[in-house]
Order: sequence, then C-alpha cells, then structure tokens
Amino acid sequence: MSRQEIRARLEACGVLPTPQRMEVAEILLEKPQHLAADQIIDVLRQGGRRVSKATVYNTLKLFSERGLVREVNVDTSRRFYDSTTYPHHHFFHVETGELQDIPHDRISIAGLPPLPAGTERESIEVMIR
Repeated sequence: MSRQEIRARLEACGVLPTPQRMEVAEILLEKPQHLAADQIIDVLRQGGRRVSKATVYNTLKLFSERGLVREVNVDTSRRFYDSTTYPHHHFFHVETGELQDIPHDRISIAGLPPLPAGTERESIEVMIR
C-alpha cells in the first residue's frame, strides 16, 4: 500500500494523518499481519525513528476504535493488532508467540447456547492455541 493510499485510508476513517500515525500505519498496514505494540516500536527504532511507547499505544487504540485494525487479545498479557479487519479466526502458536489467520469459512460452529436476554450476537471468533 502506497503512502498516499495509507493517508487516504486514515482520512476515510476520520484519523488525522500525523507523521507519527503515518509511521505506525506504514508498518502495520503494509501487508496482512499481526503485530504487538512492542514489535512496532522495535521496527520504528531500528529504522532510526524516535518514538515513545505512549504514542504508539495511543495510535493503536485510535486505529482500533476507528476500524483500521482489529485488536486480538491472546491472553491477559498479550495483545496483537491485526491489519485484516473482517471477521476471521486465529491459530496462536504458544511456543513461538505467532498469531496466524484461519479463513472464516474454514470453521463451522454448531450448538451455540442461547444468548442472554437483551443481547445480540455481533460475531463469533475462534482462537486455537
């Protein structure tokens, strides 16, 4: 995705494309992938960019809120940011810490319990560890 395409995507989601947000977006949106905030910070710093953790975390929160990325909580201490935003499932490789997509149509789910009163299902996502 080109720099102009990334800028347009941010703007379409109501995100002001500041230099720091563009840097994070260029890393995360370059291809379908799952990255943790620390991985993004490492890539930025290896590229010689000075960036604070707070800026990256705030940017990722904004991107998630605006639908540019999806947050995937693997456990209470691990959160990934997924550049693929449509519903799909994941394999989590416990030993390597890698998160891998499973196409949505590769899993079928049967026998769901009734939803609690006053709620409706938004989506179903499966995490296989």
